[in-house]
Amino acid sequence: MAFDSLSEKLQNVFKSLRSKGMLTEEDVKIALKEVKMALLEADVNFKVVKKFVKDVQERAVGQDVMNGLNPGQTVIKIVNEELVNLMGSETTEIELRPGKAVTVIMMVGLQGAGKTTTSAKLAGKIKLKGKKPLLVACDVYRPAAIEQLKLNGEKQGVEVFSMGSGHSPVDIAKAAYEHAQKNGNTVVYLDTAGRLQVDEDMMQELVDIKEAVDVFRTVLVVDAMTGQEAVNVASTFDEKVGIDGVVLTKLDGDTRGGAALSIRAVTGKPIFYVGMGEKLSDLEQFYPDRMASRILGMGDVLSLIEKAAENIDQEAGRKMEKKVKKGEFDFEDYLESMQQMRNMGGISSILGMLPGMGGQMKQLEDAVDEKKMAKTEAIVLSMTVKERRNPSILNPSRKHRIAKGAGVDIAEVNRLVKNFEKAKKMMKQMGGMMGGKGKRGRMNFPF
Repeated sequence: MAFDSLSEKLQNVFKSLRSKGMLTEEDVKIALKEVKMALLEADVNFKVVKKFVKDVQERAVGQDVMNGLNPGQTVIKIVNEELVNLMGSETTEIELRPGKAVTVIMMVGLQGAGKTTTSAKLAGKIKLKGKKPLLVACDVYRPAAIEQLKLNGEKQGVEVFSMGSGHSPVDIAKAAYEHAQKNGNTVVYLDTAGRLQVDEDMMQELVDIKEAVDVFRTVLVVDAMTGQEAVNVASTFDEKVGIDGVVLTKLDGDTRGGAALSIRAVTGKPIFYVGMGEKLSDLEQFYPDRMASRILGMGDVLSLIEKAAENIDQEAGRKMEKKVKKGEFDFEDYLESMQQMRNMGGISSILGMLPGMGGQMKQLEDAVDEKKMAKTEAIVLSMTVKERRNPSILNPSRKHRIAKGAGVDIAEVNRLVKNFEKAKKMMKQMGGMMGGKGKRGRMNFPF
């Protein structure tokens, strides 16, 4: 996840501040010098870092902070607030025209930034809000882009307008707008062509589309992994074409995250969404306050709750809870819980959103080895449905067959079955203790 390295460094800096009873101006300066280095290493724009450190220092060396009961915590609070200010303070949504008026959104960006996929992701999100979106294939230079848009549109259940590669993007955009007006499409996403680098032809084409069609919002898609280059690209596009905001992709990758902290400060344009994976559902609203909390290792519980609400079937969750309390869950339930965890981005993603976990992610990832979990899943998948639902029938010959199917030693199958039975007993005991009879649902201990 982006920011892991920055998060760890900042937490180390603040650990030393928390341990001090009182802070001197020199303490703050030393800490902020380390903060400055951590931000620069995260590829945050130099001018942005300079102003950020100056703003924090001016607030942190005030009398109220120095003489407060928890000066270290107060400095961390100030850093958190300034990080939020840096990224835009408020959450910004892509604005739409009122009522049933057609909103044309032009998607722009360099080739490889994830523009086509992001267009489909946005269309899927707006469809869930009751709108009727239309995806338009305006990239006539890369035949694969048209096919990719059609495929993604089909997955999202969103109509795709295409005239192939034999027409100009301007004509396609005009025809798509007319189609939308006739067919009740309220939001039109123009998936335009990108290049490997910014060039005049691309910029002119985008300007021509804007002049020919009533484009309401222009959204730039940039790859977070390009760091400072993403900020430079945003500045150039804004200058040449005019953009209303940004979608940052690949923020789940091994990126230093500097683009997320620099774009708003350098361009003045908000970040609308962040791409957190390849799946069409992996697009998150950008909340500056939640991102600041993640960076400082304070967690992001609200996003975790929202992710759970989106990906977990509430009724299935209640049934699972009952089964766990009664000690009746089986290997089928295990597979279902694994799938739900995967839908939420995997255990690393979940742990990263919990308060205080940021600086411990390396140890946590070592402790919760996802490769071992995948091996466990392979063992369970090698069982028949009957065996998963009734593990008590797993005799030696069945276990040998399962081990062979999963490509593991039979000892691993035995260990899994033994641990699973232990877990069932423990859960049943805990279920009995938690199943209070009183009106307030108090815990009933067995003594």
